[in-house]
Amino acid sequence: MADRLTRIYTRSGDDGSTGLAGGERVAKDHPRIDAIGAVDELNSHLGLLRSAALDSGDDALLETLQHRLFDLGGELAMPGSELLRPAHTTQLEHALDGYNAALPPLQEFVLPGGNAAAARCHVARTVCRRAERELLRLSRIEPVNSAGITFLNRLSDLLFVLARTLARRDGGSEVTWRKDI
Repeated sequence: MADRLTRIYTRSGDDGSTGLAGGERVAKDHPRIDAIGAVDELNSHLGLLRSAALDSGDDALLETLQHRLFDLGGELAMPGSELLRPAHTTQLEHALDGYNAALPPLQEFVLPGGNAAAARCHVARTVCRRAERELLRLSRIEPVNSAGITFLNRLSDLLFVLARTLARRDGGSEVTWRKDI
């Protein structure tokens, strides 16, 4: 692979703008950049979650998800491109169904926590919801691939179920809301 960046700083963003992949410059607070940033932040949280002691199946799933989020970021950086497809969401649904089948039905609201891995997963879930909102906000002013919005919606569901699963690992338990405290 050839070197892609020879210099990290360019000074071209000092005026409050940033470049998209096609060369167009937009304000750093443009909704497109907010969406890119939220997707990038989510990807970073998945990387942090992967640093926990996960089994190989969980880690492989999260690695795949990181690649899909990178694809989504690429779509956002290259307006008009479509890298995510409905099949990617279907894959999420299959994983979600697999994790959920091993869990008992919800009886109470779940509080973020349980153990370090579950807590990290809950943080990723909340960042995913924000990324979904940012992408939806962008879609109101510019065309976006609707598969990305659906993907993020389903990904947040998967992260919730994965957090429940991780909290129960190694004899642990979920933390549930109690109105009497």
